Amino acid sequence: MATKKTATTTKRKTVKKSAPAAKKTSTRVTTVRSASASAGASRRFSFMRAPLLASSVAEFIGTFLLAAVVLAASGQPLFVMFGLLAIVLLVSGLSGAHLNPALTVGALVTRRITAVRALSYVVAQVLGAILALVVLNAFVSAAPAVSEQAQAFGQAAPTVFNAPAVASGKEWVVLAAELLGSVILAFAVAAGLRRGRSKVEHALLYSGGLYVAILVAGTAANYVGASAVMNPAVAGSLQALEFSVWPLVIYVLTPLVGAVLGFALHDVVQTENDTVASAK
Repeated sequence: MATKKTATTTKRKTVKKSAPAAKKTSTRVTTVRSASASAGASRRFSFMRAPLLASSVAEFIGTFLLAAVVLAASGQPLFVMFGLLAIVLLVSGLSGAHLNPALTVGALVTRRITAVRALSYVVAQVLGAILALVVLNAFVSAAPAVSEQAQAFGQAAPTVFNAPAVASGKEWVVLAAELLGSVILAFAVAAGLRRGRSKVEHALLYSGGLYVAILVAGTAANYVGASAVMNPAVAGSLQALEFSVWPLVIYVLTPLVGAVLGFALHDVVQTENDTVASAK
């Protein structure tokens, strides 16, 4: 009888000691998961930890280069795509490489950046695009004058590339093209910023998205003799902005709305995808 009691007591003690061990194990697993989640979040938005001045300077330089490429290449989609690819690789580590006030506003509305950073980015982008126009215009102005004999053979004086004026009565067509292109571009950029992709992947998504947007929206706008810019800062470089209602609505307000829709659409799709994946 004494032997049986001893065995039973030993079993009870063993069970009591094993319970705390299980708790410790679960606590350790939770800690590891929390640490990995924090590391993933820091990788996704690492550019937000960069100093505001450095990020703004990167946006200024990147937008200057983008506007210069658009002006020098006369807006040719293939040249713009490769130029943007290199520019995003250059500055994405510092600022996320928005290079577009519309994308910055879209990122702000979807809570990817703060209001202070967004305002600083927009100012830097506008200044960079204006400087690109000034620099390219200075080079063109320094070109030698074309002689009358050369003009007789069809040679014209060099000019800075600019966007054609929107024909009267076709404003809604250009507005729709600008909206469609901005949604496509913002959706592609949101995929690179939100999902924590590498710099190369982000650059490919941005440049590829812009190429597709130019092909779709640019072709639609070309049918009525206009062009789709999808970037309010670059629209200033292309001299598409005037102090009248339609140019401001088409090239400033519409890209802002399109970018917000593109970012929001990506978030909805991504959330739904995550929900389905977690359910499985």
